[in-house]
Amino acid sequence: METWDECFHAAVAVARKAGEEIKVAFSSEKRIQTKSISTDLVTETDKKVENMIISTLKEKFPSHSFIGEESAAAGEKVELSDNPTWIIDPVDGTTNFVHGFPFVAVSIGLSVQKEVVVGVVYNAILDQMFTGQLGKGAFMNGKPIHVSGQEDLSQALFIAEFGYRRDKQEMDMVFSNLESFLNERNSAHGCRLLGSAALAMCQVAIGGGDMFYHFGTHVWDVAAGALIIREAGGVVWDTTGGPFDMMSRRVLCASSEKLARTIAEGLTQMELPRD
Repeated sequence: METWDECFHAAVAVARKAGEEIKVAFSSEKRIQTKSISTDLVTETDKKVENMIISTLKEKFPSHSFIGEESAAAGEKVELSDNPTWIIDPVDGTTNFVHGFPFVAVSIGLSVQKEVVVGVVYNAILDQMFTGQLGKGAFMNGKPIHVSGQEDLSQALFIAEFGYRRDKQEMDMVFSNLESFLNERNSAHGCRLLGSAALAMCQVAIGGGDMFYHFGTHVWDVAAGALIIREAGGVVWDTTGGPFDMMSRRVLCASSEKLARTIAEGLTQMELPRD
């Protein structure tokens, strides 16, 4: 089997470099723009960091393909082929970044024949480097990490997201799903909303949360995190309980199959256009 060590080390190095830029910008005044709606934010840092990551990796691996959040926002087609493809979110948690909330990360995944083989998620603000390589385990700052193994919803802490859309039908569904796991008859210990899918997934990978689900993710939010969770012994599925498809814009992660099944059965599903 071909090893992707060179790609892994390149991803870690460029994530650190990106993290330094994010860290400096985090405590500076930010110029903010919006994308589709007023709650979908983008900054100059998002664009600058993505350009730096892609140009650095393209120089090292000229035959590889690239998918980047800001490139997609600028109109580039999102296409996942069998060719080695870098999947990049330069600043996952842009709203957090804008407000100075320290859950902000660069997320870099490498997919080969549509399977992610390298995943790096780096929160430079808290200096937490989450890494995974297919078949080689998952790590935070070089130390092995593992999911909690929790199977019981009543003993679990779950992580969810509101997303940035605010139309009533979608928000009703978000609240209905939260209420499925937080009610008098059927309640988890609690719920956290971190504002970064990549870091939410990494929290499940280190056992800080026991499950995470979200409707409305994009491939750049979940590619690296999904590998890291699986390498940490966790489960990554579609929200229906079927196989995970990183282009489907839906994800369900858990510390055990039993807990994942409980969550899948309790969710009201949302259909979304694919990436």
